[in-house]
This record gives sequence, C-alpha cells and structure tokens, in this order.
Amino acid sequence: MALTVLNVASPFVPVGHEEAGGAEAAVAALDAALVRAGHRSLVIGPDGSRAAGELIALPPVRGNLDDRARAAVNRRVCAMVADTVGRAPVDLVHLHGADFHDHLPPPGVPVLVTLHRPLDAYPPAVLAPARPATWLHGVSAAQRPPAGVRLLPPLEPGVAVDRLAIRVPKRRFAVVLGRVTPESGMHLALDAAAMAEMQILLAGELRPLPENQDYFRAEIQPRLDGRRRYLGVIGFARKRWLLSSARCLLVPGGEREIRAVAAREALACGTPVVGFAHGPLAGVIEPGVTGFLVNDVPEMAEAIAAAERLDPDACRAAARTRHSEERMVARYLALYEQLAVGEARAAGVA
Repeated sequence: MALTVLNVASPFVPVGHEEAGGAEAAVAALDAALVRAGHRSLVIGPDGSRAAGELIALPPVRGNLDDRARAAVNRRVCAMVADTVGRAPVDLVHLHGADFHDHLPPPGVPVLVTLHRPLDAYPPAVLAPARPATWLHGVSAAQRPPAGVRLLPPLEPGVAVDRLAIRVPKRRFAVVLGRVTPESGMHLALDAAAMAEMQILLAGELRPLPENQDYFRAEIQPRLDGRRRYLGVIGFARKRWLLSSARCLLVPGGEREIRAVAAREALACGTPVVGFAHGPLAGVIEPGVTGFLVNDVPEMAEAIAAAERLDPDACRAAARTRHSEERMVARYLALYEQLAVGEARAAGVA
C-alpha cells in the first residue's frame, strides 16, 4: 500500500543538511526512505531545508526567538499542517518538534508524535492529548511516562553507520557535540578534560536565545584556551573526522535523548563514549567495552584516560548491530503502515 506521509520538523532548524542532528536527521532519513520505498513524502520544514520528497517551506525566522515570536511561528506551522492535510490525501502526519501540541491538525488524519526530548521537557498535559487517533512514542526506554500517560514502545534513533565509517589515527583529544545550552553540561566536560590534562574540542550550534548566550558567556567562554576550544557548527565531513580521531566522546549534559544520537555516531566511528549514568546512555554504552558511565566530573576525568584501552572495532560492531539508520527507518515504515491502515480500516475505507 502506497502511503502519503507528512513529516513536520522543528520550525527552527533546517532539515537535510549534513550538520543537522537529532530530530532533523531523523526527518531527513525518513523522508528519503519513504521515497525509496515508493511512498509519497511531504516535509514541512524551515526555509533552506532539503527533501527527497516534496518540501513545504516555512518562511525564515528572523530576530530573537522570544515567547511571542515562537508562538507566532507555531501558529504558522499549525496553519500549514492544516492546509496540507486539507488539500492532499495525507495518510499519516508525523510530528517531531518540541512544540508538537501547537502543530496538531484537525481530527481525522492519524498522527504520530516522536518525543525527541526528555519527557520532563514537555508540559505534562500535552503528553495525554485529547485529539483522537494521536499516538506518542519516545526514543529511549529511559523516557518513563508519568502516571496516566500511555506511550507506544520507544523507537531508538539510528545513524548512518556506513557514511561514518572511516579509519584515521586516534589523536589525544576528547570531543563534545551538540547545541550549546545550559542543559548541555559542556562546562562539566571542560572541567573533566582539564583534570585529565586532555585537549578538548566542542562543536555545535549556539542559538540566539538569551539563556544560551548567557550560559556560553558565563560558563564556557572563561574555560576556553589553546587546549580547550569551541568550533561552532561543523559539517558532516568534519564531524566524522573529529569523532573518528578523538580519544572519546563526552556526553555530560541533561538533554539526554538528543545527546544519545551523538553517542551512536561516535560508536559508528569507532570511538568510545563517556557519559553520566542517567538517561538513555545506559542503553547505548556497554561499560568497559564501548565506553564508561560515570557519576561526577572526577570520574569522567578518569574515564577519559581509560578510554584509550577500549577497542574501536567493538564500538563499530555495536553501532552496526544495534544503532543503524536502516534498522530505524524499517521500524518506522512498518509503524506508519500499521497506524495508517488501522485507522482506515476503523473508518471502513480499507
């Protein structure tokens, strides 16, 4: 059965670019997989996004993203979703944004929501939507729903294992990937690297949100020097080189679900992961084989030194077996058909 699926990305981060990660990388992978499988793929994403299917571009967002501006953008996304569903025979809408509850279409078309963030980052009420035919799922078993909230089983993210597979000599530095936010914990990674007397490179977007800018100025900038550097946004090729040549990837932060994607990418590059023992990293790292789970900064410093003893091939094997993009998209496409066909049958049209 050929489906028409509308994926709705975050309105603030373009889809289809090599430097994209997390939810945006998932949208791009699903879009491409739908087209390859002979389905019709529609993608709502910011201007500048790229899609294998049909891109429905949002106008660019300019200026600071205060609450008023964010609400206006979300109203625009909601209108575009409703318009697309109204003019096209959409079988399923798949929402990915943090503000998904503001993007829901009118009742009728089934909706799947992927919760890419920790559950406590969402307003509690949105996790139990009153809208019919609306299913939510997480990306990690660590996303335990509160009482009264029912989620579909988690569907873990996958990474492009083959594209990440290069072999370069290991060098003496650690790396941190991800957006610079107060939840990122990047200052803790800088402190751990200093204790371990290890060079460290930070790479990721610093968005123009006041809390992110304040965090960078107060906690990151004072810790930077010749051996501790912030690189900004990097493309796929540079990310692949950094991950492949690093001693280890450090995952120090609280945005647990998002950071777990970087951990999977590191394993695909043959690089062990060191992170705090909470959230989904416990389901990604095999301690002493593909990395270490730690409880504080001194333990992280010790693990940085110990990571040199771990086998890169064991990391690569774990990524290929458990964390491939192909595995992820196959599970999503099966779920798409299950939800879309199930709703059609319930309505008596399939």
